[in-house]
Amino acid sequence: MTAGPLTVVVADPNLAPLRTEFEAALPHGTVVHWPDSRHTEAVEAAIADADVLVSGRCTAAMAAAATRLRLVHAAGAGTDNIDIAALAPGTQVANTFHHENAIAEYIVSATILMRRGFLRQHTALRREAHWDSPAHDPRAPWAADLTAATVGFVGFGHIGARCWRLFQAFGARGVAVTRSGEVDAAAQGLLWAGTVKNLDALLESCDAVVVSVPLTEDTTGLIGTAELSRMRPDAILVNVGRGPVVDEDALYGALSDRTIGGAAIDVWYRYPADGHTAAPGKHPFDTLDNVLMTPHSSGLTRQTFVHRTTDITANIRRLAAGEPLHNVVAVAP
Repeated sequence: MTAGPLTVVVADPNLAPLRTEFEAALPHGTVVHWPDSRHTEAVEAAIADADVLVSGRCTAAMAAAATRLRLVHAAGAGTDNIDIAALAPGTQVANTFHHENAIAEYIVSATILMRRGFLRQHTALRREAHWDSPAHDPRAPWAADLTAATVGFVGFGHIGARCWRLFQAFGARGVAVTRSGEVDAAAQGLLWAGTVKNLDALLESCDAVVVSVPLTEDTTGLIGTAELSRMRPDAILVNVGRGPVVDEDALYGALSDRTIGGAAIDVWYRYPADGHTAAPGKHPFDTLDNVLMTPHSSGLTRQTFVHRTTDITANIRRLAAGEPLHNVVAVAP
């Protein structure tokens, strides 16, 4: 047991709508602070005496400001913005998931939207009253449904596996590459599965490519100009992992030149530093008509964060009771 009540700092704005539920699930006497995550100084001041920081971001300066931090808990899967090396020795870093259903819905709907040309048709009808359909304009291309389409998964964790079950319902075929190469293709109903060494084969054979690997030193720039050039000219790329897994210059070039059919991009290269306005990259993706742009919103449903709240508060209770935590991804050395 801890010597006294825990102090918890929640610096993830996605949890704010669930503040009542979050605090009600904590041990009696827990002190909870909700600083504005956009103001670094406010967060640093709040965590000075905190035992727990709930945030997907913890910089070296934030770690230095915390004198007794014992747990940094991301309200999601990604921990790449937590400077683990800067944390005090023994500080645990944990994550949580529950976003796979919401993101799988996004991936499948975005793939259909792009492959069927609905985004293009929407723009043409809305702006020009042009019926961009082969039933009305013989110049319009015929679209293809998902039956017998091949979907390639770059990463096959919680998101990839859930997404694949949805694609299967449409009659699609699937292949996957992962860093470990431990996916059982037969058990998952995939045509084949391999490691990232098989990435070229996946890109060459797929009608849609889903990127959901986490951002690491090894995956940064995993898909660049050479890789995109191997994709089919009508193939769709859907990135829900992290922006820099796909090289920005290469992606913009491939979309501009129509080396690939299009892309649905939910994870970006730049994010708002303050407020809610910022260009998502250095290139004008917004000028392209073969891109679906969304603001890292694919996993943002109420159900996602209700379940994440349950996981996080359960871990805080375990910390207070001196019990082993769940979903620990690292311990500061």
